[in-house]
Amino acid sequence: MRKLNLIIFTGLIVLGTSCKKYLDINTDPNRALASSATAELLLPQALTATAADLNQFNSYGMQLAGYGANAGGFGAFGQAISYNFSSTYYTGLWNSTYDNLEDYYAIISKSKTEPTYKYFEAVGRIMLAHNYQLLVDTYNDVPYVDALQGADNLTPAYTDAKAVYKDIAAQLDTAINLINEGNNTVAVKQLGSSDVLFGGDLTKWKQFANTLKLRIILRAGGKVTFLNTTFSADGFLTGDAQVNPGYVRDNGKQNPKWESWAYTYTGTDATKSWIPSTFVFGFYNGVKLSDPYRGGNVYYQFPSKTATNRLGVENNDVPPSVSGNFWYTAVGKNPGTARSGSSTPDTTGVLKGPGAAFPVLTAAESYFLQAEAVVRGVIPAGDATTLFNKGIAASFTYLYTMADGTTIMGNPTADVVSYQDDNETSPLVNFALAASTEQKIEAIITQKYIALNFVNSQEAWNEYRRTHYPRSSGAASADGYATFSSSVSESTRPDRLPTRLLYPSSEGAYNTANMPRGISPFTSLIFWAL
Repeated sequence: MRKLNLIIFTGLIVLGTSCKKYLDINTDPNRALASSATAELLLPQALTATAADLNQFNSYGMQLAGYGANAGGFGAFGQAISYNFSSTYYTGLWNSTYDNLEDYYAIISKSKTEPTYKYFEAVGRIMLAHNYQLLVDTYNDVPYVDALQGADNLTPAYTDAKAVYKDIAAQLDTAINLINEGNNTVAVKQLGSSDVLFGGDLTKWKQFANTLKLRIILRAGGKVTFLNTTFSADGFLTGDAQVNPGYVRDNGKQNPKWESWAYTYTGTDATKSWIPSTFVFGFYNGVKLSDPYRGGNVYYQFPSKTATNRLGVENNDVPPSVSGNFWYTAVGKNPGTARSGSSTPDTTGVLKGPGAAFPVLTAAESYFLQAEAVVRGVIPAGDATTLFNKGIAASFTYLYTMADGTTIMGNPTADVVSYQDDNETSPLVNFALAASTEQKIEAIITQKYIALNFVNSQEAWNEYRRTHYPRSSGAASADGYATFSSSVSESTRPDRLPTRLLYPSSEGAYNTANMPRGISPFTSLIFWAL
């Protein structure tokens, strides 16, 4: 499998690879191992590359999950609004993720020959599982068993997606065991400053592994027979897992989401071709739910001056974006001067500043996963209501936290109470009103959808395809509040949405014999999807 240059769709698709490039060590596209680099050098660049890749996935999920819509003043959105995807659409997701997987495979391979590097091997396995889930959730069957062999196998066979899921869950168990073994090994190498995700905190790595495994099991929905469905006593994430290798307002070193969506390091506007969707806005402005608290920490000039649109509508009445776009709130320590790309802002929300950490998996998602697991009996003990409410609270806390990662603007605890009071008659907020299992799942997934807005948007898209929540109408008469499907969708599905991306053109050209054929963006499903 060859790694080709990424194809950038200017104004439509933000690939955000600059942070990966300035730390990348692997330079030979036909060699899986970076033999000249140590595990200590590979790990920080691999974790930083994961953040850059997740930025691409967030952009892709933002478009498909109904968080964004085309802004006024731009045209030629093409596939982004028709959903009739080609094999050149969002190829960066495939190419960059496999590139990143080579780094983690190199770490695993190096560490296996050095018994004192158990912690590095464990992290490599955890992140390998994380990245392969991203690929399966986007493409279904992918090269796995025969992949990452470099020149030894340039045309790897595809592995059944269910088998990949089964094995990556087992990889997470192995990783936790390696950490536990390392704790009993003399002179084991510590992760130290190489760990730009958890700062060497091994308990958090085990909690991260448990949380990823829980996501894998829940998403599989009983379609995979896992070797082990229990979790280690370390528990699940209670804080946000965020990468920060030392992001700073400099060339190729900014937080990748800031670089892609707010301002470049020179202070010029980044993407302005997208604005918030009317559909998601309804969860803040009172049409569906009333949430001025998070709304004011996600959108600029919420609610009266925040522009929205339904995806696909292109006419002179569609409002344009603003400088830095509407996802940059500019609510910070100095709000009167913060909205500038030439200064170093420190603000709340989803675009916190060029030096902010990048979220890999938030505490809010962790709590909502646990709540669903209790409802479905995947976790035998626990209180779903408590976990659901903790998920909402964690979402507020994340959005209210400034770029420095410690300063909180406002009072998220009090605002959570106000939010619950304002929506006390809605089962989407008041969990006690969700009488049936299905109503409980709808409440959990809908709140997760709100919490993931422009944070890890791809996970909201995955969850919609798995559960069909939040509800989106496929009726021809539906307005932008009722549906997030494009007004010019070519999808034949009842919800008028696509199901997946196509395999990239590079696979069609160089791995022709193995690539699955007959894939449709409208009828081919990921194995866990409805």
